[in-house]
Amino acid sequence: MGLVVQLLVDIEERCRDSNFELILTLNVDETLPFTLDRFSYPIKLLRNATPMGFGANHNQAFMHATGRYFCVMNPDIRLSSNPFNALLACLEGSSLGVAAPLVLGADGEVEDSARRFPVPLKILRKALGLYVGPDYVIKEAPIFPDWVGGMFMVFPHSIFERLGGFDERYFLYYEDVDICARLRLLGYDVVVCPLAKVTHHAQRSSHRSFKYLRWHVRSMARFFLSSVYWRLRSRPQL
Repeated sequence: MGLVVQLLVDIEERCRDSNFELILTLNVDETLPFTLDRFSYPIKLLRNATPMGFGANHNQAFMHATGRYFCVMNPDIRLSSNPFNALLACLEGSSLGVAAPLVLGADGEVEDSARRFPVPLKILRKALGLYVGPDYVIKEAPIFPDWVGGMFMVFPHSIFERLGGFDERYFLYYEDVDICARLRLLGYDVVVCPLAKVTHHAQRSSHRSFKYLRWHVRSMARFFLSSVYWRLRSRPQL
């Protein structure tokens, strides 16, 4: 909950020139260390009776969202400036389905959050330490990767609705790969706007916990066996 409080304070201090509502989901029941009226922006609080997966939680939040855009944001994100103005400017093109900021690690280095679609050989090479370096060169101009990490994504409301949201069969991991793949199959592009920057204090749970590693491997296998992946494989650019 400490990460949530820090993020809410960042939003309060950095995003005063944006008009938005915030939907906070408590995946496990716990007492909030603050009152909702502490902040100047409206907060809708959702409490789950039982824990749900990443996709299911955000799909549930979307059912309560009323804005033109829908932002998916992890609680381990920190803001040093307002990223939303630049992100919405990046989304002005009709072919764009989701925008993401440049994601920095806690050390200030650029995270590898914009990638080409995974293939089994590439995953194997990376696991063996044979794959190094990012998939895309980050400069000041927007880039158009295959997919972006789910820690921070902004969708036009109508497009997220058309997609049917995240595929809830992915309990954790690969939801972001899948939804970007489905966007691309519908003819929409993914954009990273380097003028918008956020810091990600990544938890890396799959590196430390067998349970999370098992979820990661299971989600990876689900994606590679899915019709979405094989439809991507049939496209010339892949």
